[in-house]
Amino acid sequence: MSDAPPLLVADRITRRFGGLTAVSSVSLALAEGEIHAVIGTNGAGKSTLINMLSGELPATSGTIAFDGHDVGGWSQPRRARAGIGRSYQRTTIFPEFTVLENCRLCAQAALPRAWALWEAAQRCAASLAVAHEALAAAGLADAAQRGAGTLSHGGKRQLEIAMCLATKPRVLLLDEPLAGMGAEETDRMLALLASLKATHAVLLVEHDMDAVFRIADRITVMVNGAVIASGTPAEVRASPEVQAAYLGQEQHRAAP
Repeated sequence: MSDAPPLLVADRITRRFGGLTAVSSVSLALAEGEIHAVIGTNGAGKSTLINMLSGELPATSGTIAFDGHDVGGWSQPRRARAGIGRSYQRTTIFPEFTVLENCRLCAQAALPRAWALWEAAQRCAASLAVAHEALAAAGLADAAQRGAGTLSHGGKRQLEIAMCLATKPRVLLLDEPLAGMGAEETDRMLALLASLKATHAVLLVEHDMDAVFRIADRITVMVNGAVIASGTPAEVRASPEVQAAYLGQEQHRAAP
């Protein structure tokens, strides 16, 4: 477990859509050097939680602080520029561009140079350096000149993380980065996440329970928008509330 002070803190955040409460009074803290996983069945509120933390959805109530600043009223672009990066469930790359160009565009967005009217954007040395650094960190340095659309599914997910890294985030909000992967690709992604946690605070939303218990330092379990348990993997595994929630679902599926 990390001893670093938390970078991103959510305190009793709630999101309502009319009469539906998608997230109910959830609190969590993300610290550098730690992977904090959020698990739960479909409809538990996990993606809504990430959308609130990243600024894509405002919280109905509660507070969100980043690096000691109240960011509840900040837009998603402002949070991204401040250092809160995220990936999505669906692949969001530009398949017709090269791997390097995908990263360079993200670096360029984080390093705008509106005054450099005489310089072609694709020759911006600063953006290219950041893009190459991000690709190296994500294990894609050798694929820089490949078309992004030709990558394997796992490679595309790695590219999404590289694109996120090109914006120089301090917090990574990752929404199901292991979805659809085989065993070899999963192992490669878990190794990447383990390498990133030393310099980032990582929130991982994931359905692959085996992977979660292999990689997470802390796990929060959500059911129907609320947290029913949070702690180390061992504490969560031993939680009667978690066992009841998951065993109840398994028994319901097994019933004739």
